[in-house]
Amino acid sequence: MKYIFTIALFTFSSLTIAQTNQKIYDIIENVSEERLRQDVKTLTEFGTRNTFSDTVSNTRGIGAARRWIKSEFEAISKECNNCLNVFYQKDFVTKEGNRRVPHDAWIVNVVAVQKGTKYPNRYIIMSGDIDSRASDTMDFTTDAPGANDNASGMAGAIEAARVLSKYQFESSIIYVGLSGEEQGLFGGAGLAQYAKDEGWEIIGILNNDMIGNIEGVDGVIDNRTFRIFSEPVPPTETERQRNARRFYGGEVDGVSRQLARYVHKTVKTYMPEMNPMMVYRLDRFGRGGHHRPFNDLGFPGIRIMEAHENYTQQHQDIRTENGINYGDTFEHVNFGYAKKLTAVNAINMASLASAPPAPTTVAIGGIVEPSAKLRWNAVDGAKGYKIYWRDTTSPTWDHSRYVENVTEFTLEGIVIDNFYFGIAAVDEEGFESVVVFPNEIMR
Repeated sequence: MKYIFTIALFTFSSLTIAQTNQKIYDIIENVSEERLRQDVKTLTEFGTRNTFSDTVSNTRGIGAARRWIKSEFEAISKECNNCLNVFYQKDFVTKEGNRRVPHDAWIVNVVAVQKGTKYPNRYIIMSGDIDSRASDTMDFTTDAPGANDNASGMAGAIEAARVLSKYQFESSIIYVGLSGEEQGLFGGAGLAQYAKDEGWEIIGILNNDMIGNIEGVDGVIDNRTFRIFSEPVPPTETERQRNARRFYGGEVDGVSRQLARYVHKTVKTYMPEMNPMMVYRLDRFGRGGHHRPFNDLGFPGIRIMEAHENYTQQHQDIRTENGINYGDTFEHVNFGYAKKLTAVNAINMASLASAPPAPTTVAIGGIVEPSAKLRWNAVDGAKGYKIYWRDTTSPTWDHSRYVENVTEFTLEGIVIDNFYFGIAAVDEEGFESVVVFPNEIMR
């Protein structure tokens, strides 16, 4: 009987830990491969979406593309009783001092804001890029359909808006098309500064740049794996914070890295068929993406993208050379894969926007003691808290303990020297905030 009781207790514990929310599964199911296909097709048919291309034509160029994107967001808003605030956000860039700017122009982003019911000034952002380019980034007249780079990410943001606008969330969600990526990340820089000036509290930005290719130039075909790029610590950290890291750790525990771990965990829970691959780097080697301007201002941000790129289909004039078809054209996009990565974004935004705020202060102690102690501030809307810890060499939070009605707890027998620790707030439905790494020391 004792043996049977032990098995039953273990089973109950496992079921409790593995509890999930049906709403998240519904969101995955509601992402439409066909709508993504249609939207990518429409975006490629504007000929070129180079940031400095035609802004007057209704059928060709960046102007026609951004007006169409705005009209799509407005149509989605109409379906949800005007739940989206849709507007242009723009900044002027000049040729002087910018080697990739052929002429002065407005960099125009298309923004759609779904306001939260409880925390309207807390934002999770999903971005795609509006613009495309030919082989020469200064060439704004040659056809550059930009099917995968980055009509796929832009279509994903539109589709996420279609799906998530059917729900209400406590925090706000922004779906945005950013311009000027190929010439210097101008659109992201403009919106990041706008967010700072407006006093937005940004939970994180999910930058989607190329989410539709499964056949890599390396010969690998893979429709399950995707990469999550994140920087280790923000560039805005203070000298005091840098010194603390030397003695207390946290070299890979900045706000963007915690966001990456959150996405990894959510996908492993709700989409176990997918293989999220965290890459401990700001972006691809020597290259950049539109999450970086947000990182530059201290906001958490990551890049979500395919695992295996095909460079013959990026930044290339459409042509055939030595039997190779160059160009970023519609037929190369795998829409089943794009659907999966759009769902990855949607479920993480839904989870973050449903969760309570993260603790702002997490203190840790236990120097030369057999147990680790943690203390954190109480969080509005939190039913309880999850204490996480992991081996110092582990990329993910592997151990946890849930607690209620306390803001201080001692992990008996867990030696502080051998692990890293963090705290997340949890609501009554089980939605968790991002994990917060300790930022104070208890003595």
